[in-house]
Amino acid sequence: MLAELLLPFLAAVVLIELTPGPNMAYLTIVSGQWGRRAGLATVIGVTAGLAVYMFGTALGLSQLVLRVGWLYDVLRWAGVAFLLWLAWETWRGASGDPSATDGASPHPLSLMTRGFLANVLNPKAALFYIGLLPAFTDPERDFGQQVLLLGAIHIGGALAIHLVIVIAAARAATLLAAGG
Repeated sequence: MLAELLLPFLAAVVLIELTPGPNMAYLTIVSGQWGRRAGLATVIGVTAGLAVYMFGTALGLSQLVLRVGWLYDVLRWAGVAFLLWLAWETWRGASGDPSATDGASPHPLSLMTRGFLANVLNPKAALFYIGLLPAFTDPERDFGQQVLLLGAIHIGGALAIHLVIVIAAARAATLLAAGG
């Protein structure tokens, strides 16, 4: 990988991941409401969603989405609908998990699934993998290998930032509940 492509890519990853978006908001809400364990379960799902984009891009699916414009629109609007549903559910105070009792954290598998769906339907993640990441590849080298390397770098950076969000939100909620 050429340094002239890698360094700007690292800067883009940091900028993208520190820009508030659906993942950041959702992880903050889950961790603040149900604690660190719930947030960590959600991070697993969010990370799996990023991996789907990474592997899809490596296989060339991003080119298909770019060529068939309505596919991106369907993905984008499905993401909007899912995020609105999550917001409605949070506003109502419902976990959406029948195994969760009043105030208890939803089952980890439910949180992982929601994190996965939130990220697979996240327009920001789609745009990153479909539009931005391929711009950092060298046309003289194997596209799939470059996407896997760049995707792994992105996922590692996203994971680190998501973990910080989960820990900080859970800690802040604990401090607020204790009165400071």
